[in-house]
Amino acid sequence: MPCKEDAPEISKKKLKMPHEEVWRVFRIMSEFVEGFETFTKLPPSVVIFGSARTNIESKYYKMAEETARALVEKGFGITTGGGPGIMEAANKGAAEAGGSSAGINVLLPFETESNKYIDRDKVITLRYFFVRKVLLTKYAQGFIIMPGGFGTIDELFEILTLIQTGKTKRAPVILMGSDYWNGLIEWLKNTVLKENNIAESDFDLFKVTDDPEETANIICEFHKGKEFLPNF
Repeated sequence: MPCKEDAPEISKKKLKMPHEEVWRVFRIMSEFVEGFETFTKLPPSVVIFGSARTNIESKYYKMAEETARALVEKGFGITTGGGPGIMEAANKGAAEAGGSSAGINVLLPFETESNKYIDRDKVITLRYFFVRKVLLTKYAQGFIIMPGGFGTIDELFEILTLIQTGKTKRAPVILMGSDYWNGLIEWLKNTVLKENNIAESDFDLFKVTDDPEETANIICEFHKGKEFLPNF
């Protein structure tokens, strides 16, 4: 049993004391309370996800700006993760079109401030990623997934899982940047579907387009005649 014999002793100094963990619960609760208080006041809004690393010259930065403007013209506000890149582009498009521009920033070593295009009364800064994901999912009337990395892909699949399992209401999920997402979609069809790990109908949970106007129309048509409510 070499693993058992060689296992290092756990230092008691590294263990969290129970009262420290209790205070962590209160910090988490306070973030949810601040988020609920802020985001229940927003107009019906669409969340735009995407990479924080996208630069201003990228076609995806411009696509995010144009999409946000098109949605504002349809009467929607825009919410993002509050950071740079695609998030900044979306908030910029919303702000310049005169619409609601909200953001939920998370404190990171390399990304400490929210972008300047968020309305000051619609920005919050959190410590926990999972709190941000709950808030973004709960109040969104649609989800636009622009090209991004691990975080964006995580958000995409969590949203699809929540809708697939009925844990949240159905809402439009739109992937923008078809050349970026086509490889992933092909993998889902040729590998994941063939292994019977998803159903053919699961591909109806999202749409793919590169057209900002079409994106805005899809979301607008989905909600026509419906009441805007939180997703859960």
